[in-house]
Amino acid sequence: MTVTINIILVDDHLLMLMGLKELLEKEQGFHVLEAFTDPVQLESYLALHPPDILVLDVRLKNTSGIEITKQLKKSNTALKIILLSGYQYDEYVEAAKSAGADAYVTKEESNARLATVIRQVYNGEKIFPNLHPEIHSETLTTRELDILKLIAKDLTTREISKELAISKRTVEYHISSIIQKLDADSRVGAVVNAIKKGLLNI
Repeated sequence: MTVTINIILVDDHLLMLMGLKELLEKEQGFHVLEAFTDPVQLESYLALHPPDILVLDVRLKNTSGIEITKQLKKSNTALKIILLSGYQYDEYVEAAKSAGADAYVTKEESNARLATVIRQVYNGEKIFPNLHPEIHSETLTTRELDILKLIAKDLTTREISKELAISKRTVEYHISSIIQKLDADSRVGAVVNAIKKGLLNI
């Protein structure tokens, strides 16, 4: 007898949500109970229709899948939650683990991969991407963070030099170090990567 895995989906992008629902329902043994764009109705629905698997987007309009996972796991440790994300940053994966999620899947992975992970989690496995080994040099110094914030404000090397009362050569050295540590190829790239990693709020 085929086991039916009951699934609830939450993603605030309607097209993504509907596409995901359609694809998962084509999988043998999968049944999508409900698909929500707004997690507000989620808790009351879960009480009446507990699923086998909850698939949550990490980034939602007024909250995050990680926060929802924390809250739901407090009251229902048995609920199996898969977090779906457009990013595979170590910080997100670690936060998902800490929140009590059972798996973390990136949107870049195939739908077949998500279907496999759903089956694995249903069978009690925990599935997370391999974290990148910690590289000490990736940590920005306080001075580098100060300079990065000024770069984000569009200050030139000369202006940063004046602002921090250090030589232009020292500023250039720090900028080169920042670009390298943030795996970027320009000042703009460094700012973009810093925002993605949560080092800068603009």
